[in-house]
Amino acid sequence: MPERISFQDEIEKNKIKSFLLIAIIFVFFIVLGYVISLVLDPSYFFIIMIFSIIFSLIYVLAGYYNSDKIAIASVRAKPASRTEHRALFNAAEGISLASGLPMPRLYVMDSEEINAFASGRDPKNAVLCFTTGALKKLNKQELEGVVAHEMSHIANYDIRFMTLTVVLIGMVSIIAQMFLRSLWFSGGRDERDGRAQLVLILIGILFAILAPIASQLVSFAISRKREYAVDASGVKFTRFPPGLANALRKIKGEHVREESRPRISKAMAPLFISDPFKKKVQNLFSTHPPIDDRIKKLEAM
Repeated sequence: MPERISFQDEIEKNKIKSFLLIAIIFVFFIVLGYVISLVLDPSYFFIIMIFSIIFSLIYVLAGYYNSDKIAIASVRAKPASRTEHRALFNAAEGISLASGLPMPRLYVMDSEEINAFASGRDPKNAVLCFTTGALKKLNKQELEGVVAHEMSHIANYDIRFMTLTVVLIGMVSIIAQMFLRSLWFSGGRDERDGRAQLVLILIGILFAILAPIASQLVSFAISRKREYAVDASGVKFTRFPPGLANALRKIKGEHVREESRPRISKAMAPLFISDPFKKKVQNLFSTHPPIDDRIKKLEAM
């Protein structure tokens, strides 16, 4: 008999891990800035920092405040029909009552795969989008489990959290790019010892190349941890772990032809309940944890 897992403990544990991972990205940002300040003139470095922060914030906030519209448009989803998609409306209304969240706007995208995603900057501006395959293949309890999972993303303000991640990664990438480009036009500080300066430049180049990659890997790790937390939050709303667990089993077991899969931007992948690109091998670049691990955790709740 496996040891029982408290969904509350699982939620808190994964939230702490997510914030620690965010802190790691912030450390990359600070260390990269420090390394660059050793190579370049400090005043020049602060100019780079200011421009990168302003550009990242403008770019990401524009997407953040329109995240629901952008997400829906990118998958060519259409508003759900209360008559044609009655089961989806019933499930969403039920979870809305159980969670105390406002009823999200519902959309349906054309795809034979079982999948769904939530978007929106806050509960009042949230949308849920389900594939036609999910609505056909999931029974009542499974559909409620997936709806609860997606509404947990809304309740946990995951779009806001991931936006912070994107801002930090954006700033790291912009600073790294500006530093690498500046080396073409500057030889560094003339008064420094030539050999020491060369070593610093090489360290700066290496870190400028690796920091954005490492930050992106951390963001994927955050995405995986958030999925565990949201699975647990979904159970809090339904009080029925088998619903979501059985839905995940169906997702794992389905076989959809490659040509029938919709074209989805890779930037959208972390939003879905399962990886829409169906990677066969889990690695550091995976946006979702292994489905078997998620099922095991749900079975132990």
